[in-house]
Amino acid sequence: MARIIAVANQKGGVGKTTTAVNLAAALAAAKRKVLLVDLDPQGNATMASGVNKHEATPNGCEVLLGEAPIEQVIVATEAHYDLLPGNGDLTAAELKLMDALARENRLKEQLAKIAPKYDIILVDCPPTLHLLTVNALTAAHGLLIPVQCEYFALEGLSSLLDTVKAVRQHLNPQLEIEGLLRTMYDVRNNLGNEVSAQLTQHFGDKVLRSIIPRNVRLAEAPSHGQPIHLYDRSSRGAIAYIGLAGEIIRRERGSQAAVAALHAMHGNAPEESLEASHLDQE
Repeated sequence: MARIIAVANQKGGVGKTTTAVNLAAALAAAKRKVLLVDLDPQGNATMASGVNKHEATPNGCEVLLGEAPIEQVIVATEAHYDLLPGNGDLTAAELKLMDALARENRLKEQLAKIAPKYDIILVDCPPTLHLLTVNALTAAHGLLIPVQCEYFALEGLSSLLDTVKAVRQHLNPQLEIEGLLRTMYDVRNNLGNEVSAQLTQHFGDKVLRSIIPRNVRLAEAPSHGQPIHLYDRSSRGAIAYIGLAGEIIRRERGSQAAVAALHAMHGNAPEESLEASHLDQE
C-alpha cells in the first residue's frame, strides 16, 4: 500500500510545487512507483509535469465530485511518474463539496482505490488551509512542509500545525510530520543561516537534512514542462532533490524495519512486514 505524503504550506512562494514535482521525479528515477496529485487550482504541478492544465479534462475536480473514475483520469508523464492533473475546476469542486456529507474524506476514498498500484503518492496542496488541503491531510500518512529560509519563514507554521493537530483529533489520527524541508537556501546569506538554526532549534530532527538551494536552473525547469532532472540533471537543484528522495526512502525503510521488529518482538511478524525491511538499495 502506498505511503501518502501531503506537500503543504499555506505561505505561498516557498517551493511547494517545485518540491512536489521534483521529488516525484526523483523517486520515480529511484524505481519507485509514484503518483503526483495536483490539488492546487493553479495547476502549476500539472504544467510543470508537461501536461496542459487547460486540456486536462476530466481532472481532479471530477474525481473529488465522483463524476469520473480516478483510474481513467490519471495520466503518465515523461519523467515516469503518474499524475492526477488539476486546474481551476478544483475551486468549483471545493465550493460544491462545502455542504456534502463526509466532504473531508473525498480524496482519501478515491486514493484508496488506486493506492495498491503505487509506492508513494505525493499531494501538492494549495497555499491555503481550506477544504482541499484538509482533504489532503485527511488522506495522508505524512506531511512534508517546505520552508523558505527567509524572514517570516516561521510565520504561519503555527497555523498549519494547529490544523494538523485538529485533523489528528477529528479525522486522521495517523497523520505525522514527515519533515520540514529548507528551500531556496543560500549559504552566503546570514539571515538564511539564522532561520535554518531557528528551525532546527524549534523542530529538532523533524528538520530534514536535505536542503534545496536557490538555483536558476530549478526556476527555469517548469517553463519547459519538465522536472529538473530532465531539464538539467547535473544542476545543484537536481542533485538536491535526488538527495531528498534518498532521505525519504531511508526514513521509510527505517520505519518499516521498526514495524517488522515490533511484530517480531511479539512473535507474530507478518511475512510482508519482514520483507519490507529488505528494500532494494538504489
